[in-house]
Amino acid sequence: MVSVEREVAADPEAVWALVSDLANMGDWSPENDGGSWTGDAIEAEVGAVFRGRNHNGRRRWQTNVEVVECDPPHRLVFRLRIGPLGGCDWIYEIQPTEAGCLVTESWVDNRSWLLVKIGRLASGVADRATHNRAGMEATLENLAAAVEAA
Repeated sequence: MVSVEREVAADPEAVWALVSDLANMGDWSPENDGGSWTGDAIEAEVGAVFRGRNHNGRRRWQTNVEVVECDPPHRLVFRLRIGPLGGCDWIYEIQPTEAGCLVTESWVDNRSWLLVKIGRLASGVADRATHNRAGMEATLENLAAAVEAA
């Protein structure tokens, strides 16, 4: 698991509004370009599926993730699963503090060796853990800047 955290000078509800709005995640993530909810889903709730768009340089790919935990404004978990090849979980946890809240973003790698190889070919990223840590740090910085400016 890779985790990063950032103190944010904003109410947990304000941060929740941003992290649970997956369609606009591309506004602060260096790799994700947003996407759209599928089926009848219009927001983060358990069972909702989101089709995300991602990029690394000129490489582009899409993924489907399912919301597996949703506890506003505290915890959001969405899961990428590609059948028996495995996948990963993305977790956002928001804890109130005196100055606002502490936001933790985590990535849990559940990929099979084959999915690691396929992912490397699709994304161009050989060391996904290091790459994701840098991206998560940038995401939380951008997220904090957006919510603190509001």
